[in-house]
Amino acid sequence: MSAHNLDWYAIHVKSRCEKVVFEQLNQKGYESFLPMYWSRRVWSDRVKVLQLPLFGGYIFCRLDVQRRLPILQTPGVITVVGKGKIPVPIDPAQIDNIRAAVNSGQNVQPWPRLDLGERVRVEFGPLRGVEGTLLRYKSASQLILAVDLMQRAIAVEVDEDWVVPCRNAAPLEHDAVLVH
Repeated sequence: MSAHNLDWYAIHVKSRCEKVVFEQLNQKGYESFLPMYWSRRVWSDRVKVLQLPLFGGYIFCRLDVQRRLPILQTPGVITVVGKGKIPVPIDPAQIDNIRAAVNSGQNVQPWPRLDLGERVRVEFGPLRGVEGTLLRYKSASQLILAVDLMQRAIAVEVDEDWVVPCRNAAPLEHDAVLVH
């Protein structure tokens, strides 16, 4: 079976092992894809531009799911992503779209997916550390946060860039944020 007739799968790999696993799979003859982006990191004494995986902890690979053992035996590979123990292929149009975005010359970067009703935390600005629930978006880049105090709420605008998902966070007694 030609590699182009095989389905794409997401391969979950150990943290910071994406490039090594990508190279190993290519050496084994698999068609793999590791989308990267440029990140500017600021330290107290310097600024450095790094190329990092767009989907940290994951690479994409075309494979025959019935013959996945050589992939699973590759050092750094955790599993083929799926539902339970059943690998689920990725729509090739999604791979094409990611490839087009990465090759477009535009600034591409990972973005946390914020769903309505999700707990979020403000990471930057004067409300740093405040948590709450996403209720609605004001515009493409502005969120409305309602800060709960004594069973009352106030609304304040914050940059969408300042807010991150708050995975498995316990609700706070004070300073909870409701994002509209």
